[in-house]
Amino acid sequence: MVTGASSGIGKEITVRLLKLGYEVIGISRSITKKDIEDKNFTPIQADLSNEVSTIAICKELSKENVHTLVNCAGFGKFEPHEELSAKTITSMVFLNLTAPMLLTNALLRDLKINSGYLININSIEALKSNKFAGVYSATKSGLKAFGDSLFEETRKSALSVVNINPDMTQSGFYDDLRFETTANEYEKLFASDIADAVEHILSMRKGAVVSEYTIRSLNFGITKKKL
Repeated sequence: MVTGASSGIGKEITVRLLKLGYEVIGISRSITKKDIEDKNFTPIQADLSNEVSTIAICKELSKENVHTLVNCAGFGKFEPHEELSAKTITSMVFLNLTAPMLLTNALLRDLKINSGYLININSIEALKSNKFAGVYSATKSGLKAFGDSLFEETRKSALSVVNINPDMTQSGFYDDLRFETTANEYEKLFASDIADAVEHILSMRKGAVVSEYTIRSLNFGITKKKL
């Protein structure tokens, strides 16, 4: 199961898992079969920034027999903290942190029984601090801490828990932001790079776990948009 499966990193991971022979449940607010046409793909529409919607989908998914959960859905707003609205703060915290915790809570027994994988798509912001990123960094640091704790908690099972921390990745993540990745391919990651990491994790000997997977661009680059 992959959250945020309709675009960007989530979609790239979904397509890669399908190519690897997995049956994939993809979750996003507006996803349909037309987004990813594959017989092994099942779309589920749900707003994971909404508590009622998320709890309902957790109850539904608890009936499934899930082997791998990829928590990918998320968004960021990068402004001086006093400029953020209460709605932006609560939505960001819920989508980036609370929803993955709830989904993991609903599916963890199956993941452990199936010797499966819990993969959290975090951010480089989980490892370092930048201005105007207080809430976003807090959610990603929290998700990393959650994954680290679950790794220790479940080590007597055959569940693999992995945090992936990507640097700036070319995707629709930046559509509504004041900055974006550059045109230089050495100054950004591609969604396929993150899918490569997921494939690598799934191909490893089950007795070995890369619990922390950080991917950086070779060079640093950022483009400020013209307002």
